[in-house]
Amino acid sequence: MRTMRITPMVVYAMTAVAVAIGVFLNVAFANGKFALDNLWGEHYYAENTIWTYLSLLFVAGIGIATAWTLPREGIVLRLSRGVTGPGEVEVDDVAVSKLVFGSRYIGGILLRPVSLFVGFSWLAAGEHKIRDGAWMDNGYALVNPDPQAAGFWERITAIPEAPARPLIAADYGWYRDFITFMMDQGWAGWFAKLVAVGEVAIGLGLICGTLIGIAAFFGIVLNMNFMLAGSASTNPVLMMLAVPVLIGYKVAGYYGLDRWVLAAIGTPWSPGKLVRREPAVPLASPAD
Repeated sequence: MRTMRITPMVVYAMTAVAVAIGVFLNVAFANGKFALDNLWGEHYYAENTIWTYLSLLFVAGIGIATAWTLPREGIVLRLSRGVTGPGEVEVDDVAVSKLVFGSRYIGGILLRPVSLFVGFSWLAAGEHKIRDGAWMDNGYALVNPDPQAAGFWERITAIPEAPARPLIAADYGWYRDFITFMMDQGWAGWFAKLVAVGEVAIGLGLICGTLIGIAAFFGIVLNMNFMLAGSASTNPVLMMLAVPVLIGYKVAGYYGLDRWVLAAIGTPWSPGKLVRREPAVPLASPAD
């Protein structure tokens, strides 16, 4: 069984890398996230740049605090093999993947700036929607009775005259049929609310590190649906970033509420303390 020693210096190095990842994401995949004239205002609160600075400070803080808890000589982590047995593939996973997706000292720190960036992106998108009556009141954002202002569903299901191409590719006609079915059922009103509230919930889950795997999963589902609808925007990037968070759900939210929530409720295949059923202890009979 392979082992790796985690020392305070290793954690400090991972913290520096994590902060660099956070800076890179906010520079490469967003605009104006470090603008000092937009630290706080009366516009959309999730877009205030103060969150960028606080996120980076938080990542640096958790890394430094974690390093302080380690003894100078460090601790030894055991990197166990995956599935073993007769007929199984005897190729072990690389140590890096085990540490990134299974160690709070490595993955817990490295994945935190990723989940924060994706989380604030979803929160900003959801805030726009929940403060818009077209999403929260009447569903006109999806289906609009005004022919001069088509809703999102109407735009993506429309088939223009050639040579123009429809937003939904011909190979995904089933998706157009699905959206058309929901339009015919008059579901735009409640579905618009579901999308708006769902985006906010995904964002808060990723930011707070609460059931982070579920939040990442539903974020990916929304990304996939927007891309199937022909809307690229930031969806490919957010989907790509959410995948490692989903894979590393056990540690991605450790520096968040999942440190307690995941331990308490666990998963369907590994129940936590609050839902685990302990085997009943048989009472001794008088004869015993």
